Amino acid sequence: MEVVEEHVNSLLHRREAKLVVHHVGQGTPDRITVRKLASDHFKAGLDQVYVRSIATRTGGSSALCVVEVYEDPKSAEIVPAYVKNRNLPKDQRVSKQKKEVEPRPAARAPKPKPAAEKKVEAKPAEKKEEAKPAPAKEAKPAPGKEAKPPAGKEEKPAAGKEAKPAAKAEPKPKA
Repeated sequence: MEVVEEHVNSLLHRREAKLVVHHVGQGTPDRITVRKLASDHFKAGLDQVYVRSIATRTGGSSALCVVEVYEDPKSAEIVPAYVKNRNLPKDQRVSKQKKEVEPRPAARAPKPKPAAEKKVEAKPAEKKEEAKPAPAKEAKPAPGKEAKPPAGKEEKPAAGKEAKPAAKAEPKPKA
């Protein structure tokens, strides 16, 4: 293990350090292992050391770790709960998903079933109602369309004949 960078943050009563942990022939070390290495190196208790991140390049044999070492356990109270949770062994971690999963299925299971049945029943009724007005609408425009073309054919020749006498009548008053 090597200390690459170290910074003292006197306002928060902690040391912030970047460590390189070499792990040749092994996988990336977990947070608990890095936490133990850092507590031994900085001579602090495990409750004062928190690992923020561990990053290893693909295929690499060294991990860059960001660690925070607090002066005393009381000043370590500002560490967010999710960081504290991540630094615990897997069997001691608190999981929100387990708590939420159990109550939700019991509460949600009865509600969707009746709603789904109502929707299924309502859809066929709507389809029946929609089917009846649709033929009626088709029947009404059809006579209108049929009536228009014959009327148009009759009006065109008639309009042409009527326009000629009207044109003759107009020049007479003008003269």
